[in-house]
Amino acid sequence: MTRVLCAGHVNWDVTLRVDSLPAPDGEAAITGQTHAGGGSASNTAVTMESLGVDSALLGSVGEDDYGRLAREELTAAGVDCSHLQRTIGETTVKYLVVDDRGEVMVLANDGVNESFRAADAPDSLLDSVDHVHLTSQRLETAEMLAERARDAGATVSFAPGRRLDERDYRSVAATADYLFLNEREAETAAEEGLLAAGDGVTVITRGEDGGEVRASSRRTHSGYDVEPVDTTGAGDAFAAGFLAAVLNGEDDDDALAVANAAGALAAKSIGARTHVSWADIEDLRE
Repeated sequence: MTRVLCAGHVNWDVTLRVDSLPAPDGEAAITGQTHAGGGSASNTAVTMESLGVDSALLGSVGEDDYGRLAREELTAAGVDCSHLQRTIGETTVKYLVVDDRGEVMVLANDGVNESFRAADAPDSLLDSVDHVHLTSQRLETAEMLAERARDAGATVSFAPGRRLDERDYRSVAATADYLFLNEREAETAAEEGLLAAGDGVTVITRGEDGGEVRASSRRTHSGYDVEPVDTTGAGDAFAAGFLAAVLNGEDDDDALAVANAAGALAAKSIGARTHVSWADIEDLRE
C-alpha cells in the first residue's frame, strides 16, 4: 500500500458560523458553533486516508485537552499518530469565522504546532514512505525533511500556505515535485521567485473557478458547481485528492479533476477535516 508522511500543522479549530463577516467596529450574529481538529498537515492526512492512502503524521500538539482531542480524532480517522509530538505548551487553537457564503476569517494563537523538528522523524519512518507532503512549518525543518525524503527515495510535495510571504521557502520549492498554492499564494510565489525555483509541477487552486497545473504547459479544469458551506480546509482536500490520484497512477490532468472534486466536496461540509470516498468523487465528476 502506498504510504505518505504529512508534516506540518496540527491545530484545534473552533468554528463560528455567522450571518456575515463583520466590518471593522461591526457586529455579527453567531448562528452556530463547532469544535474539531484542523491544521493543513492533519487535514491532508485525513482526506488521503479516506481515499485509501496509508498516512502518517509528523507534527506537534500540547499536553492539554485540545492536544488529546486532536490526537484521538486523527487516530479514529486511521492516521498514524505515532510521530505526533506532545510538548509542553498549548495546542494551537484557531477560531474560524464563517459566513453564509462559506467565506472564512481566521484568528489564531501561536501554540506549539511548529515545535516539532526534522529529527523527530526517524530514518525508519522516511524509509517506509513513498511520498512526503510538507505544509507550513519552520524553514529549517522543511528544508531538512525535503532533503532527507529525497535521500530516502521518496517524492516530495509542498503546500507553504499563508506564511509564504514571511519565509524564504525557495530551497524547499526547488526540491518539491509538486508545489500547491492558491491564487493569492501564486502571486506571492511569483514575486518571491518560487515558481522559477525548481523543475517540479505547480498546482494552483482557484476556488469555485477550479484549478490549474503548470509544468511544461498550462492545463486548467473549471471545477464543479456546488453550493459552498465552509471553505475551511478545501485547499488541503484539493492537495490530498491530487496526490492520491497521482500516487494511484493517474496523470496530472485526471489528478486535477480529482483534486477539484475533493475540494468541492470539502466546501460542502462544515469544518476543516474532510472524509471523501472515491465513489463521492466519481459521482461528482459524472
